[in-house]
Amino acid sequence: MAEHEGQRESAAESLVDKITEKISGHDSSSSSDSDNEKFDAVKSKVFRLFGRERPVHKVLGGGKPADVFLWRNTKISAGVLGGATTVWVLFELLGYHLITLVCYLSIFFLAVLFLWSNTSDFLNKPPPKIPEVVLPEQCVREVASALRIEINRGFAVLHDIASGRDLKKVLAVIAGLWVLSLIGSCINILTLLYISFVLLHTVPVLYEKYEDQVDAYSEKTWIEIKKQYAVFDEKYLSKIPKGALKGEKKD
Repeated sequence: MAEHEGQRESAAESLVDKITEKISGHDSSSSSDSDNEKFDAVKSKVFRLFGRERPVHKVLGGGKPADVFLWRNTKISAGVLGGATTVWVLFELLGYHLITLVCYLSIFFLAVLFLWSNTSDFLNKPPPKIPEVVLPEQCVREVASALRIEINRGFAVLHDIASGRDLKKVLAVIAGLWVLSLIGSCINILTLLYISFVLLHTVPVLYEKYEDQVDAYSEKTWIEIKKQYAVFDEKYLSKIPKGALKGEKKD
């Protein structure tokens, strides 16, 4: 009897220990969840470049294009960048023209396919399988719809700027156009597109790698820009007689 009661007591003690472990494990998991929530809240308050709240991959649109820009697949990204470099060398350094190059390539491939199709019987080889290319109507509609939305958004921004409601935006657009005019006077459109393409393949991946350092430096720079703008606004912009003009319009 004594041994039987001792076994019962040990079984009860082991059951209590298991329940205590589960409760403590639940408390630790809940505390870890709360710690993670606090960490996410603190992380969301950290200054991010351009007010970004999403990862760089999502900002670039996600999917395969973002994978190419962020070098998720080194071979594909290197191939795309190498192809763009080849095009730039052909048109910019070697002086080829687009129509001439397209015609030469078309003549070459048509000649190869014609000879292959006619000599396949003599060489005992199957003729080339030329795929049929058909452009889906739904794809064209989606591209046209997306393009229409972006164009209308651009028109809305231009209308907002031209109405003179936001002086900061007007000054930013004027400065951007002035810088673009300086760049356009130095290089042509093809070189500008190639430089932009190279920057898309280098800047995002470097920013993703050194994100915290770049954001910290950007925060300091943005604070300094705000200080300088406040001084400029106090000395010059605030002296523009906006109230008098509004009063005249009301009268």
